[in-house]
Amino acid sequence: MKSVSRSRRTGLGALGLVAFVALWEISLRLGLLPGNLVPLPSAIPTVFWGEVVDGIWWEVVSSSLSHYSVGVAIGSLAGIAMGVAAALLPVFDALHAWLARLLRPIPPLAWIPFAIIWFGITPSAAAFIISIGVFWINYFASYSAVRAVDPGYDEVARAFGQGSLLARLTKVSLPAAAPGILGGLRAGLGQGWMTVVAAELFGIPGIGQRMMEASGLLATDIVVVYMLTIAALYALFDLGFLHLQKRLLIWTP
Repeated sequence: MKSVSRSRRTGLGALGLVAFVALWEISLRLGLLPGNLVPLPSAIPTVFWGEVVDGIWWEVVSSSLSHYSVGVAIGSLAGIAMGVAAALLPVFDALHAWLARLLRPIPPLAWIPFAIIWFGITPSAAAFIISIGVFWINYFASYSAVRAVDPGYDEVARAFGQGSLLARLTKVSLPAAAPGILGGLRAGLGQGWMTVVAAELFGIPGIGQRMMEASGLLATDIVVVYMLTIAALYALFDLGFLHLQKRLLIWTP
């Protein structure tokens, strides 16, 4: 199969997006879609500007960014630390293996009742929910990345007098597993945005709460504005992380 060049792929992607929006607009204007339930794409920029001018957009986005940043930071650090420790310490791995299998399938939203009981309806509760969603991605990515490191690297390290756990961690395991660990971090950034809206649905100020208010008034145009806002924020975070990843992994092709 003939490959598609990067520039052509970008052009085709843009064409597909334009075609989708055009079909959406035409379907509404021809009455093929219910206008009271689906907003016109051409009306979205005006609605977005109204949210910005009123100060609502800035307020809810800054609130969500606060919850998101704290939750992602805690979940990522805890997940990486636990995953690396489990991969390097067989006893620790065995001790908590069943607990991890028990808790892993539980979705972050199932923890909302406990989040409210423990933290109240506060930003800390939202950060807690987000951190759970991010934790497991980073945990398993780090665990798998470290376990996949060639054992021969450890033998070489011991031959050069670097056989201690700390030396193996800093000079062998982390550098060799860095691509996999950073891949988990990147996936966690996306998972965080998928969770942030749900984490705010129970009354915590942010994008999720604003979307719920708008949906209650059937203001679907406002809902779409914040859906696109989340997509744009994720794209910015993802591009920034990719740039950082390339700088950190300068030895990889």
